[in-house]
Amino acid sequence: MKLVRYGALGAEKPGLVDKSGQLRDLSAHVKDLDGAAYAPASLAKLAALDPSKLPAVDGKPRLGAPVSGISKFVAIGLNYVDHAKETGNPIPPEPIFFLKANTSLCGPNDAVEKPRGSTKLDWEVEIAAIIGTRAKYVSEADALNHVAGYCVCNDVSERNFQMERGGTWTKGKSHDTFGPVGPWLVTRDEIPDVQKLSMWLDVNGKRCQTGSTSTMIFSMAKCISYVSQFLTLLPGDIITTGTPPGVGIGMKPPKFLNVGDVVTLGIEGLGEQRQEIIEAQA
Repeated sequence: MKLVRYGALGAEKPGLVDKSGQLRDLSAHVKDLDGAAYAPASLAKLAALDPSKLPAVDGKPRLGAPVSGISKFVAIGLNYVDHAKETGNPIPPEPIFFLKANTSLCGPNDAVEKPRGSTKLDWEVEIAAIIGTRAKYVSEADALNHVAGYCVCNDVSERNFQMERGGTWTKGKSHDTFGPVGPWLVTRDEIPDVQKLSMWLDVNGKRCQTGSTSTMIFSMAKCISYVSQFLTLLPGDIITTGTPPGVGIGMKPPKFLNVGDVVTLGIEGLGEQRQEIIEAQA
């Protein structure tokens, strides 16, 4: 299934996209797409519905992030060899992870704000997992059984804030709109091998990132298992898992985003996003 949340910011409704691409409303069957909705029993009930009998949604409404009410937004850093090298970092011996603020979460096509004082606004196409069942001390072999589905994520980063202002990476990763997720959640059963998906990102129509989840240093299963050794993952939580090479800070000379720039990105089987860069709002 492709599960979506659609409508105005703060008033999103649950829906699904059927095989023809038609958006259909799920409001009669689930209140919202939160952690409870992504539990196995709930997903099974949604999967049993006949999409053709669900109300069709007219037009092209705004899409929100396909999960709400998250407790954590976890991100893995430096998880592709060539990306670590382009940023001048050693290959990490174990996964690096940090937290993005929950308030950074936004829809896949929402505008991205350039923060006040920003000088090095950057992009990162990533694959994210949405947790479906509580995960604490899970094994690598069992880790993917705790996943409800997968999404595209742009781990928007302000490199000056991240690397030159002291503190942790969270500072450069958490501004409002720095976490576009979606356009939909694709349930795990529809992705035969999460480690064999192509991914790309363009800035103003020019290809900057081309990669594949096959080149991750630490697999999706390893990332989930590893994080669960340090904190408990709850249904609805997001784990985004690093980016392939081609980010702005790795270019020679470095290139960063400015107001008016447009970023488009996508992952095989998971859909595409589009964001325009705007000035930060109060």
